[in-house]
Order: sequence, then structure tokens, then C-alpha cells
Amino acid sequence: MQNFGKAMFKPMRQQRDQETPDDVFYFIDFQRHNAEIAAFHLDRILDFRRVPPVVGRLVNVTEEILLTTHNEDLRSVFFTSPANNTCFFAKCLYVCKTEYAVCGSPDLLEGSMSAYLPGLSIAPRISLPNPWIRSYTFTGREEWEVNPFYCDTIKQLYPYNSGNRLLNIIDMAIFDFLIGNMDRHHYEIFTKFGDEGFLLHFDNARGFGKHSHDEMSILAPLSQCCIIKRSTLLRLQLLSQDHYRLSDVMRESLGGDTLQPVLAEPHLQALDRRLQRVLKTVHRCVRRLGEAQVITTDFDDNFRRTALAIN
Repeated sequence: MQNFGKAMFKPMRQQRDQETPDDVFYFIDFQRHNAEIAAFHLDRILDFRRVPPVVGRLVNVTEEILLTTHNEDLRSVFFTSPANNTCFFAKCLYVCKTEYAVCGSPDLLEGSMSAYLPGLSIAPRISLPNPWIRSYTFTGREEWEVNPFYCDTIKQLYPYNSGNRLLNIIDMAIFDFLIGNMDRHHYEIFTKFGDEGFLLHFDNARGFGKHSHDEMSILAPLSQCCIIKRSTLLRLQLLSQDHYRLSDVMRESLGGDTLQPVLAEPHLQALDRRLQRVLKTVHRCVRRLGEAQVITTDFDDNFRRTALAIN
């Protein structure tokens, strides 16, 4: 950008009404530009506010990239397709061959623009493996997939044995379940806030791939640990009410984006269905363990209560 800021552009690779084929593994699925946009809006609606800003943009890849760049490496990956569209591919470790090129129509290309986080010298952060990380092989299985008491072990380990870290993992799992994202292998936190720092919910492009399937395994942190922040539960309950139905709030929020409609209608309806599944999971935990053990007053909740009392 002119002020030396940066943004990540993820180009359109899949039509709104397409679903990920059943035979495609989550770790080789398409990265969807509209999923990045929708995830940002959902994150705000849930009041997590842990996704860096994302907006949709229509880019002229010839005028705004090819003819303006001084980078010869970037120029070298542009070509004209047999259909006379301007195309380009990336140079990187994964899915960066000519067969994975993206093309304009003939020059215009949809994409998401995600704001870069501040540099590590300004905002140091660390990347940590998700305790509920999936196997990234065709046959492997992780311990949480075969051990229903896996969370008992996690609760004994630092940094999940105190503070909000485990509760934040469960927030993240609920968020990923709602968008259908199975690709949350790591998470990042700002080190400035220590162990109580929030988790960054970025890189959400593998969400919103299937509206006809609810992947219940994504909810394993909630169903196995049976704890949830009171503030999170209250927001979910609010968004299940007729006057604040999640699909309606999302539709209205996404209506302000340049590329609207960002999500096909079946994906919006899936949000309502999945929200009910989250609430049913919490209800089963409460019925088994009692409300006091399941619903936790977290730091965010205490802060809100204090702010209300002061005002």
C-alpha cells in the first residue's frame, strides 16, 4: 500500500454454490476467498474480534498488477490462457504450479484482501500447535480422535491448566465448527499479553466448503472438555433467537461487502443449524455435569460486568 502497509490477496477459486467434493481431504481443499470474508464478519458477530480485517475486492490483474509491478519474478508468472484470459500462478512450496493458476475474466478477478498483522518487531507473537490438531496423512489418527478422555490430559498441561487458554481453544473450535473449517492445525498469540492473550483466528479460507454436512469432530474440544465461557454461551443463545437469528445478522453484515452476496443462501442456513448443534452439545454437558461445572465466568465476562457497574 502507499503507506507501506500490506494485505494478502486470495483469489477466487470456487463458485459460491459449489461444495467441496466428498473425496477431497481437508488439507488439499481449495482456499476460498469468500470464506475469508465471511469468517471476518462472523467473528465480529460472535464478539470474538480475533480475525484481522478482511474485505472483498475486484482486481484488474493486468492494469493493477502486471503493468504496475517492478518485480520480474512476479511478471514471469503471468500468461494468457487459450480463452484469452490473463492468468498468473505463484512461486511457493505448495499448489504453486501452472495448473493451479488463477485467471481473470478476461482481466477482472475476485479476491479477498486480508490486513497483515504488525511485524514481529512491533507485535511479537508465537505459533503453537492446536491440541486438537488433525492428522495430515491419509491414514493417521490423533489421540483425541480415539480417546474420549483426551481433555483430562490436556487440562493437566501448561498452559491449559490455568487461565483462559483452554476456554479460548473452545471458542476457536465453536467458530471453526460454524464455518466448517477442519484445517486449524496451529494458532498464534501475541506474547505481550502472556498466557491470557487471545488466540488469533486467521487463515480461514478452508471454511464454508460444505453446507450440507456438519463436521461434529470439529467440536471435540467442547464435547470432550464440557466447559464454555459464559460470555460465549450468552452470545450464542442471543443469536439463536428469532429477532437476532445468526443467518439474518450475517446476511445483513455481509451485504455491505463489495462482493456481496458473499455466501450462498444454503451456507447461511447451515449457520443456524450448526448453532443449534453447539447449544445442544452444551446442554448435554450441563445435564451430565451441572451448570456450575460447565459454564465458566471468564476474564471477558468479568470485564463486562465491571464496566456495566461503573457506567
